[in-house]
Amino acid sequence: MKKVRIIISGGGTGGHIYPAIAIADELKLRFPDSDILFVGAKDRMEMQKVPMAGYPIIGLWISGIQRKLTFKNLLFPIKLMNSLVRSQKILQKFDPQIAIGTGGFASGPLLKAAADKGIPTLIQEQNSHAGITNKWLSGKVNKVCVAYEGMEKYFPAKKIVFSGNPVRSNLLEIHSKKQEARIYFSLKSQKKIILVLGGSLGARSINRLVEKQLKMFKENNVEVLWQTGKLYFDQYKKYNEQGNIQVHEYLDRMDLAYAASDIIISRAGASSVSELCLVGKPVIFIPSPNVAEDHQTKNAQAISKKDAALLIAEKDLERDFEPVFLDLLQSETHQKSLGENILKLAKPRATHEIVDQIEKLMQAEKVR
Repeated sequence: MKKVRIIISGGGTGGHIYPAIAIADELKLRFPDSDILFVGAKDRMEMQKVPMAGYPIIGLWISGIQRKLTFKNLLFPIKLMNSLVRSQKILQKFDPQIAIGTGGFASGPLLKAAADKGIPTLIQEQNSHAGITNKWLSGKVNKVCVAYEGMEKYFPAKKIVFSGNPVRSNLLEIHSKKQEARIYFSLKSQKKIILVLGGSLGARSINRLVEKQLKMFKENNVEVLWQTGKLYFDQYKKYNEQGNIQVHEYLDRMDLAYAASDIIISRAGASSVSELCLVGKPVIFIPSPNVAEDHQTKNAQAISKKDAALLIAEKDLERDFEPVFLDLLQSETHQKSLGENILKLAKPRATHEIVDQIEKLMQAEKVR
């Protein structure tokens, strides 16, 4: 019997890497003896994160097109050709039964080469506004797994599977962990807990907002779990000395951070949005405006228009944050309705459904 060999490509940001790892973990559960190889972009975070998750990875010399005029864009055609040739050699040597892409420029050359070679292919799009790479690949691949409705405007309808986004398995049951979470973070049980998230690197505007609102938080008797991100921790760690503020560079136990919180303030990256749907707590989204196609705003709008979260544009924080936050804090009814509505949008079986599609493609290829 031929050993199952699977190749996965995607990266550049955590939003592309962590879904890829979640898919790989589920594949490993179903095919314990399989060989799984990742392909990413040299010098990007997947080159560290994927080996930490226990999988081998090969790096391609590829990067995205810059939105401003720069010398790097002149190198793009050369990098693309180099990566296509390298991808063909990787596929020839590894001989996978399927190739999976989770977006980001690293997945483009690999999935294109795999489709041209006749290898079954599947891509997973995390956002409500499809990325350039996945739009480019969609005409060539066999299946497109999506997390939002209405994606026919980007992809061929017959290829689309509405699966949701893969998320960490330890978030599937957080509500039983509230007491454990409060002990873990040494929180005062009678106070409301506000969780602030800006991503692993951090969000400057959100950190500035929290700093400005420290007095307001204290006056309203809330405790704040504040993840500043790697770039900003040294600047804000001094506030750990205040009794109601905990400043963290990174939260290792996100399941417990979610379990402890009563209200969550967050960016609106695709993985974060999918996790927060599962968590089922009231959320204030502050999307980053500095991302391709403004996709975070579109992600947040897809949730807020269903009365499942609140959305404040970064440019409106000065005017809107405090009244919006205080209105939510003072209304248990509003908190409850937002939590219930966002939970209805959760897709807890997303990873299973994606891997079901992968299995079907592999079986069809075997029969063919």
